[in-house]
Amino acid sequence: MNWICRRDFLKLAGAGGAFLITCRSGVSFAAGGESVRFIQISDTHIGFSDPAINPEYATTLKKAVAAINAMEAQPDFVVFTGDLTHTTDDPVERKKRLVEFKNIVDGLRVKDVRFLPGEHDAALDKGEAYQEVLGPMHYAFTRNGVAFLAVDNVSDPSGSVGDAQREWMGQELKKLSTTDPIVILTHRPLFDLAPDWDWATRDGAQVMELLTAHQNVTVLYGHIHQVHHHETGRIGHHAAAGMMYPLPAPMSVPKKGPIPWDPAAPYKGLGYREARQSAGAGVPALTEIPMA
Repeated sequence: MNWICRRDFLKLAGAGGAFLITCRSGVSFAAGGESVRFIQISDTHIGFSDPAINPEYATTLKKAVAAINAMEAQPDFVVFTGDLTHTTDDPVERKKRLVEFKNIVDGLRVKDVRFLPGEHDAALDKGEAYQEVLGPMHYAFTRNGVAFLAVDNVSDPSGSVGDAQREWMGQELKKLSTTDPIVILTHRPLFDLAPDWDWATRDGAQVMELLTAHQNVTVLYGHIHQVHHHETGRIGHHAAAGMMYPLPAPMSVPKKGPIPWDPAAPYKGLGYREARQSAGAGVPALTEIPMA
């Protein structure tokens, strides 16, 4: 079953131009009724400092925060899907970068702000500094009739979710009906997008097996620094653009690496997204908001 996407150009307050991508796979987005609207931001990489890749590295996230604050209608919440900071071997510097990130996002008008770790944040110390500054690495919550599960697939250096967390997911899913809308928030893709590039989750197939009985599941993730849409069965997987630098398309070059800054097109490939999910099930409407 193929995704059918409609792309329109919108003007959002404080955010410049935005592309609305509404994807459906045989199920219509439910109109009316209760719904939740939220912003997904990914791969902010605070601590990165290469001006050839992003000369605006010190202000890019701050500009995104200002743009979201300028939205006339504020979202229900904002979620950051990992790699909040850039990796460092120094534990003192790691915590310093996490605190710097937290201080920036504390400037959001929206006070319901959720976080997930990326491997840059949590792989080297199994999330010790991350948890000290930002809290739990996996959790569940419900907003306006939509169930959200934040899944950690980075603090295990092998890139696995792990037995204990899969058991937790199973228990959370038992609380839901098979028709409830579910949004899985994670950092790495749960399917094998490009395992040679670390664009996969080692036990992703086992995680997906837990979700097969549920009819309305969407996975939102980051890690690959580009918008990407994929479907496994009836589950849609949607990667968000990064906020610090873009990466090449999966396996399109011999060696993965950041795409250099284009002075003729500042912020090209960088952005975040708005998502709207109805409690009446269906798939979410996704609005890609470029920083350019």
